[in-house]
Amino acid sequence: MSRSRARFLASVCAGVTALTVLGAAPSASAAAPKEACTGLYNAPITFWAMTCSQPGEPMIGGFATWQNVPIVFDQIDTGSASVQAANYLRVSPNTSDGPLAPNIEIGLYAEKTGKTTSIYGPRWSELTTSGGRTQAIKAGVNPNKPDKRNHTYMTVRQASGNQWDVLYDFNKVGSTTKQLKVIGGNTNRVDVGLEVTGPKYVDAPSTANRMQFMTGNKVWQQVATANVAKSVTLPACSASHKPPTCFTTKLTDNSKFTQWTASKPRRQTAAVSSPTTLTAAPAAGQAATRASGLPATFNGVDQQALQSCMATDPDSCLATVPGLSECVVTVRVCNAAALSSGEPSADTKPDTGVSAGDVRERAAAAFDVPGDSLTIKPPASPAGALQARSHAAAERAEASWTVTSTSPTRGLQHTDRRFDGFTAHYSARTGALLEACWGDLCDAS
Repeated sequence: MSRSRARFLASVCAGVTALTVLGAAPSASAAAPKEACTGLYNAPITFWAMTCSQPGEPMIGGFATWQNVPIVFDQIDTGSASVQAANYLRVSPNTSDGPLAPNIEIGLYAEKTGKTTSIYGPRWSELTTSGGRTQAIKAGVNPNKPDKRNHTYMTVRQASGNQWDVLYDFNKVGSTTKQLKVIGGNTNRVDVGLEVTGPKYVDAPSTANRMQFMTGNKVWQQVATANVAKSVTLPACSASHKPPTCFTTKLTDNSKFTQWTASKPRRQTAAVSSPTTLTAAPAAGQAATRASGLPATFNGVDQQALQSCMATDPDSCLATVPGLSECVVTVRVCNAAALSSGEPSADTKPDTGVSAGDVRERAAAAFDVPGDSLTIKPPASPAGALQARSHAAAERAEASWTVTSTSPTRGLQHTDRRFDGFTAHYSARTGALLEACWGDLCDAS
C-alpha cells in the first residue's frame, strides 16, 4: 500500500482522471483542494471515493454522520491479501506545509480476517509526519454491529493549546498529542468518504455521509460547494464498468455540501438511485424506550430529544437538541445512552480466540513488515480472554496479544514515509486491532 515519493509528487501535480472540482464558481476566500485530494487519495492497491473540503477560514471542529451499514466480504480464502473497507472523517487543522500535515481520522472500519470471519467497528487515529496511533472505540450503542443505526463522528479543538478531542456519538473517546496550531487562510481541510482495499472481495453498500465544520466562532456550518473536490479512483459503475471494480457516488448539494453518498457493489444489481437524505435506522421506534431509562437532562443536554434525533436525523442534532451544541464544545460527554458498550463484539464467536500465528499474519500485513521481524507476547490471562464480556470495564480490560517490531513501517498510513517500529494490541478473543502506535507517537503520553 506504500508508494514512492516520485509517484506521490507526480499524482499531486498531474491529478487522476476521476478528480472533479465541484461547483461552477470558485470562492474568493477558498478553493477546492484539488492537489491534496489527488495526492492523498490515489494509490495502486487502495481505492477511494472521497470528498476533500477547504472551508477557507479557521476551522476548530469537524463533524460527520452515517449509518452502520452491513459491509460484506466474500467467504473465500484470500491468503495474505489485504481486504478492507472504511468510511471515515479526516480533519487536517493546518496544511500550510503541505497536504501530508498531521490530521485526525475517525470512522467505521471493516476487515476480512479469514475465510468466513471479519472485524467491524469504529476507531480513531492521529496521523503525523513523525508517526501515528490508532484506538478502537468501545463506547456507544452497538458500535460493532451492522444494524444500520446512525452514529456520529466528531473532533473539536480544545479550549486552550493546539490539541483536539475526539467524540463518538457526542461523547469524548480520546485526545490528540501532536496536532499543529490552527492559523488563518486556506490552511485546513476536512475530508469524508469511502476507502476500499481488495475491491473484488468487498460489498460496501450505499453510505450517506453528512458533514459540517465548526468556525472560529463555534458555529457549525456546511462547506460551500465551490470549496469541495472529490477523488473517485475506480470507474463509475455502468454498463461498461461493472462490479466489483467500480464505485457509485452522488453529491447532494446546492450552494452547500449536503451529502456524499458512496458505495462499492460486489455484484451487478438493478439500478437503484442513491438516497438524497438520511433514512431512519431500524431502531428509530425504540428511541423513546431507550430514553425512558435515562435522566431527563445529562450535562445540560435534553436526552429524550437527543435519542429521537440520533434515530431519525443526526445531522440536525447540533442545531435542534437543547444543550447539545454547548456540551460538545465544553463538557464533551453529552450522550447518556452511549457512555459504554455492554455487549461483546459480533465479529466472531465469543469462545473462539485467535492464535499467535493469526496475529502475526495480521500484524505483518497491516504494518507492511516481515513476519519474522515481529515479537509476539501472549495475553496475560488467555483463559479469561475467551470469556464473553458483559460490561464496559471488562471490554476495556480485554486480554490482548502484544505485537512489537523495530522494522521500518508505514504504520497504518497511506504514504511512502517509514517510521521506526510499532507496537500493536490485538484482541485475544476476536483478533481485532484494539490499539497501536508507530514512530514517535509510541512515546506520546
